Amino acid sequence: MGLLNISMTSRLKAMFVHMLTATGAVFAMLAMLAAVDGKWDLMSVWLLVAFIVDGVDGPLARRYDVTTHAPQYDGVVLDILIDYLTYIFIPAFALFKSDLLPDWTGWVCILVITFTSALYMADTRMKTEDKSFAGFPAVWNMLVLVFFATEPNYWIILALVIGCAIAMFTPLKFIHPIRTKRWRMISMPMMFVWMIAAGLAAWETLDPGPIVTGALTVSSAYLLFVGILQQIIPHRGTKS
Repeated sequence: MGLLNISMTSRLKAMFVHMLTATGAVFAMLAMLAAVDGKWDLMSVWLLVAFIVDGVDGPLARRYDVTTHAPQYDGVVLDILIDYLTYIFIPAFALFKSDLLPDWTGWVCILVITFTSALYMADTRMKTEDKSFAGFPAVWNMLVLVFFATEPNYWIILALVIGCAIAMFTPLKFIHPIRTKRWRMISMPMMFVWMIAAGLAAWETLDPGPIVTGALTVSSAYLLFVGILQQIIPHRGTKS
């Protein structure tokens, strides 16, 4: 009886993780509805909530071993489906419909983002041995939110979009702030700084003051380039 209870508890916990992951689809729909109405701050809030859920459900899935206790649902497929919506499709739509990109630049960005990201999401080589990503991990939700908050010149946006799209198919490394162990004591706080700054920027209708903008810019730059820096700087105990 005790073993049965343990088994039932394990299955319930695993199912809870799958249901938590599935809430990302709800937040994606809410973000899309806000984007259609041009409510970029509200869209950013829902995308940020989906981003937090995506950061939490992975560790929970590993802890409660969902592949063993709830194998009828493929968590990987579910996660990829929601990630494409929240990380790629909705941010690309928002960037296209905003006033940040005039004329042809909007078309270039939305087509480049959706096409290259679809290929990248299906790439079996995207993970490295240290749990980082090989190539830019298509986190367009993060970039687009920064674009909305800082409103850079459209040439800068165009250059960053094309540069990141190309980087998806290179051996350049991009960290996973939680799973990449090297410099994790810095990376995780930087991730929290980014999340707090992004939340404050959305709360302030994407017109934050210099402190929030600075924190958002610095943390974004760190998360974007630290993996490449790790490739340049040899790990302790290895030969250069």
